[in-house]
Amino acid sequence: MKPQLMAFALAAVSALPAAAQTQDALYVKGLAATCANCHGTDGKAVNGSSVPALAGMPHAYMVTQLKAFKDGSRPATIMHQLSKGYSEAQIEQIAAYFAGQKK
Repeated sequence: MKPQLMAFALAAVSALPAAAQTQDALYVKGLAATCANCHGTDGKAVNGSSVPALAGMPHAYMVTQLKAFKDGSRPATIMHQLSKGYSEAQIEQIAAYFAGQKK
């Protein structure tokens, strides 16, 4: 194999994990974007809103609340319906995303 072709192949292969990481990050950001209609972009609710801000919310607390909405043990208007659409893994990912956002 020619040295230039070998260098190109190595560069292409080394970029694969970065591309996968970027794809995963975009997927999680897409999941979190579904919350923006009520909770604001990146979970930063409008001041004075009756809907809580999600940005900076502790991961474990958010997981607990989303699971409570999902199983119906926490009262809500629309969150029961929305949370039922997420798998356990997606709930973990959404909680991690918002826990990582600045308030």
